[in-house]
Amino acid sequence: MSCWQTVQDYAFRSLGYGERLLPRSDFTLCEQVTLIGSGMIWNIYFGLFALISGFFLAVLVALGKASPLFWVRKPSEWFVFIFRGSPLFIQFFFAYFLFLSFRQADVGLGWLTNAWAGALVVLFLNTAAYSAEIFYGALQSIPKGEVEAADAYGLSGWKRFRRVVFPTMLRLGWPAYTNEAIFLFHATALVFFTGFPAQQQRGDALYYANYFADKTFNPFVPYPILAVFFILMTLAIIGVFSLINTRLNRHLPQQKRPKLRIRPQIIR
Repeated sequence: MSCWQTVQDYAFRSLGYGERLLPRSDFTLCEQVTLIGSGMIWNIYFGLFALISGFFLAVLVALGKASPLFWVRKPSEWFVFIFRGSPLFIQFFFAYFLFLSFRQADVGLGWLTNAWAGALVVLFLNTAAYSAEIFYGALQSIPKGEVEAADAYGLSGWKRFRRVVFPTMLRLGWPAYTNEAIFLFHATALVFFTGFPAQQQRGDALYYANYFADKTFNPFVPYPILAVFFILMTLAIIGVFSLINTRLNRHLPQQKRPKLRIRPQIIR
C-alpha cells in the first residue's frame, strides 16, 4: 500500500471516515504519522472550542471578581479557587462520574458522558478559571490615568469598558493568556487517560500513539511523532497570538511594544 493510499484511508479515521479497521501488523511510518495526525483533529477540537468559549466566561468571571457587589464577587472567587485549586486530572474523573450519574438517573444529560461533550466541558471550565485570574490581574494593573482620562472625555459605563478598560485589559493580559492557551492544547492529551471512552477506536492523538507503542513494543517512534505534532501546534498558536498581540499594541511606538515571552508551565 502506498503512503498516499494510507493517507486516504486513515486521514479522517478519528472522525469515523475511511478504513474501519486499524492496521494490525507491519506498521509503516506513514501509517503512524497519518493516524496520530488524524487523532490530532480531536485535540484541536477540544483546545479550540474550550479556548473560545472559556475566553468569554473568563472575562465575565474576572469582572465578577473585581465587582464591589458581594453576591457577584464571592461566586467568582470560589469558581476560580475550585478549578485552580484542584488538579485537572481529578476534575476529569469527577466530571465523568457526575455525568454518568446523570445517565443512570435518566435526567436527559447522559450525552455528557461522551468525550466530545464531557471532556470539553471540563476543559472549558478549567481554562476559564485560569484565564479569569489572568484577566483579573490585568484589570487591577490598568493605569488609573487611563480611566480618569476616559471619565474626562465623558465616557462611562459600557462605552468606557468597551473603548478603554477591555482593550487595555487584553493588552496587559495577552502574554500570560498566550501561555494559558498553549497549556490548554497540551492538556487535551489528558483526555486519553480519563474515564471518557473513545467509541469505535475514534480516539485522540495519544490514543493512536499508545496503540502503536503497545503493538510494536517500541515507544520511540509513535511518541516522538506525537511530540512533533504538538510542537507544530504550539508554533501555530504562538504565531496567531503574536499577530493578535501586535494588533493590540499597534498604538504604541515600535520600541515599546511588549513581545510575547513563552514560559511553559511544568506544574499545574
